[in-house]
Amino acid sequence: MSNKQLKITVRGTGIVGVWQAFVLASKGFSVTLTCNTKEPFKEASSWIAGAMLAPFCETESAEPVIRRLGLSSLPLWQEAFPHISRNGTLVVAQPRDTSELQRFARQTSAHEFIDEAKIGELEPDLAGQFRTALFYPDEAHLQPHWALSYLLQKACEAGVETKFGTSERPDDSDYIIDCRGIAARDELPDLRGVRGEMAIIRTSEISFSRPIRLLHPRFPLYMVPWPDNHFMIGATVIESDDQGPVCVRSGLELLGSAYGLHSAFGEAQIIKLSANVRPSFPDNIPKIIVRNKTLYVNGLYRHGFLTSPALAHLVADYLHEGKTDEGIFVVEH
Repeated sequence: MSNKQLKITVRGTGIVGVWQAFVLASKGFSVTLTCNTKEPFKEASSWIAGAMLAPFCETESAEPVIRRLGLSSLPLWQEAFPHISRNGTLVVAQPRDTSELQRFARQTSAHEFIDEAKIGELEPDLAGQFRTALFYPDEAHLQPHWALSYLLQKACEAGVETKFGTSERPDDSDYIIDCRGIAARDELPDLRGVRGEMAIIRTSEISFSRPIRLLHPRFPLYMVPWPDNHFMIGATVIESDDQGPVCVRSGLELLGSAYGLHSAFGEAQIIKLSANVRPSFPDNIPKIIVRNKTLYVNGLYRHGFLTSPALAHLVADYLHEGKTDEGIFVVEH
């Protein structure tokens, strides 16, 4: 059966589902993209992601397979999305936390130590703030809302049919690609929720060109520059499936750490505080689980934007040639 003849239904419009639909349609499959909300992305944890394409920094706490998938995904992002910013990542720490910087360097690769002068050259608004830093020149970032909307548009242009506002499981497809995240937990009992919280602030007093990670033994922070003087602040990784609003303690930690990065953030406007639950397996490694004619692509933890393009191509290779990746696929018989 040719790709054109195979009918594929992709369930879920987070970053995983949108990439699956886009890649499969681009390879000639007949694809329908569905979600249970009338507006795409409304309940997707991807909507509040940092969207840092940081395969080297993430190896500080992730398994090597995440680095491999991330490095495969970077050129796919560059090919598909014209608004990617590949300016690298800057990792800093206060003088009292220099040991954290040394530890981070030991656990990662593809970086260089830079001095105070180089920090000021890369980020003028951090001039004089830190004595030394780690610079990862080959990493990138993007604005998640922009990327999701753009990829959905490109998927539709490639022939994807969309059906939003339906939770019904299709029965007329040759394959179902289930990318519903934590909503698939009833069918994937090993799936657990990891709560993430974020803040969006706005100020014209500071300008960054790349994500900044501020290391701290208890409250590490990452800050991602967005267009129009907006900054996304994230840090929390909480073992919980609570999808409620951001709690006071987390909000104080996020905003206090931002102020610790630069005092000018004390005058920034708080645009939004948000929380959602990221789907994760016990080992925090994404899986493609093949169960009859359903492929579950799930468990991306905090690496959704980093790994989704590579996972979409792995699914396409499986459907086209039956190829599997030993570290990712679980084929149930």
